[in-house]
Amino acid sequence: MNVITTALQGVYIIEPRVFTDSRGYFFESYSQREFDEKVGTLLGHSIRFVQDNESMSGYGVMRGLHYQRMPYTQSKLVRCVRGAVLDVAVDIRQGSPTFGQHVAVELTADNHRQFFIARGFAHGFAVLSDTAVFQYKCDNFYHPEADAGINITDTSLHIDWRIPVEHALLSEKDLRHSNLGDAVLDFNINDKLY
Repeated sequence: MNVITTALQGVYIIEPRVFTDSRGYFFESYSQREFDEKVGTLLGHSIRFVQDNESMSGYGVMRGLHYQRMPYTQSKLVRCVRGAVLDVAVDIRQGSPTFGQHVAVELTADNHRQFFIARGFAHGFAVLSDTAVFQYKCDNFYHPEADAGINITDTSLHIDWRIPVEHALLSEKDLRHSNLGDAVLDFNINDKLY
């Protein structure tokens, strides 16, 4: 696999080696050994995923920007197995030189890209295709009492979602999240989040 660094330390684009022939394609979507060797080395520690999730959404659905509060923070490894999404990670670590900045990557069933988002980042996506099936691994279990988010429509983040936000399908819960400037955050750049 090829690991591409981004402008946010702890956020990486992962491209698997895909083997194609007349029958179709094959690729290894996850290997703990290779993930530790390549991503774990960049992070300075290994990741152990404990939960897999999947969602299906139609065009214009926007989900996010989600995170879990301390001590239940999560790293995620995400991919789109049908359709296409614009996936976004936002740095919410107070004191970080990249606080409030984001990285966006298009994940599709055709490009097989994955996106790793370390703890201390909010995560969301917008569906660009008619439908999309989205899968993600988490390194901590979901805890409803720690569920939190940043409002996905926060214009101060300057995210181009590539769909008109005024026509997006958003949950009431996601719309109730505060903008980044008003959010109560418990992440600090010096915290050991893993």
